[in-house]
Amino acid sequence: MAENNILEKLDGLEARFKEVSTLITDPDVIADQPRYVKLTKEYKDLGDIMGARKRYINCITTIKEAKDILANESDPDMKEMARLELSENEELQPSLEEEIKLLLVPKDPEDDKNVQMEVRAGTGGDEAALFAGDLFSMYKKFCDKKGWTLSVTSVSEGAVGGFKEIDFAISGEGVYGVLKYESGVHRVQRVPATETQGRMHTSAATVAVLPEADKFEVNINEGDIKWDTFRSSGAGGQNVNKVESGVRLRYPWKNPNTGEVEEILIECTETRDQPKNKERALSRLRTFIYDREHQKYVDDIANRRKSLVSTGDRSAKIRTYNYPQGRVTDHRIGYTTHDLQGFMNGNIQEIIDALTVAENAEKLKESEL
Repeated sequence: MAENNILEKLDGLEARFKEVSTLITDPDVIADQPRYVKLTKEYKDLGDIMGARKRYINCITTIKEAKDILANESDPDMKEMARLELSENEELQPSLEEEIKLLLVPKDPEDDKNVQMEVRAGTGGDEAALFAGDLFSMYKKFCDKKGWTLSVTSVSEGAVGGFKEIDFAISGEGVYGVLKYESGVHRVQRVPATETQGRMHTSAATVAVLPEADKFEVNINEGDIKWDTFRSSGAGGQNVNKVESGVRLRYPWKNPNTGEVEEILIECTETRDQPKNKERALSRLRTFIYDREHQKYVDDIANRRKSLVSTGDRSAKIRTYNYPQGRVTDHRIGYTTHDLQGFMNGNIQEIIDALTVAENAEKLKESEL
């Protein structure tokens, strides 16, 4: 992109930045929370672009001034200084242009959201459940490194360990934008702990990553919710048997596609604190309804599940974890690392960065930047 085209695009955004700067101080806008949240996000994104614009203008101005000095100045010290500045800024200009191109790529509005994730055992029986457990552990360690909060919402354990299915919520900064690449079928090749003959098996687990709905995006009449409480089962000592901390909600919801009223049933037994379980059940209800009432979003998720997740078939893999060779390969971008142990310990940022770069490159092509 020629520098004048870059500046034309940036100049057009400057007026919008000033407009948004004024709007977010307007009491009427502040009172309209959905609009205010949207505008403050736009203000931050435009602020990043304006910062890059300032650095870019300074860079090309310095290049022009240095060339003028070299062409017209006779003082050797001045010319030497100009040569240094010209060299530094001509080297800086391409990287600034690349930074601006990426900032101008339309962002996925879901990227800043928290997520609901599920990991399910696919093809492979008990070994698939064990692998699902390993994947959950990997994501938990990754979240710990990022300073994110992970909360388990539902668990179905495997017969010999691991999970048939585990659902969990992750909250933090920009969670969906990072973890969205994990949706799909993950394949493992190894000698299972359950294998007595020492033969290598190929199993699979599926991962689904859904952006969590915000409170203001879904209208729920809490008066229509019917609550039940019950005693949780499983580990936890005497408190679990004596206190009705588990919650179950029933909510009548009108399906916008069929017009029929359906009853949504959600249970939460994650904590020993009933109010916290109620809060988490409500969050899952909002996400459930958001997932179904926003048709474009639903279609996107449905297509993704159909093509990557729903079958759990090993052949539909996005990534392979090969234990004998100690490697992990992401088949979407042909990326391979031979630090499988580090990867399973939550060191997955490098592969996510590579996937992000690949996605941005596609976006740049589509945007013709």
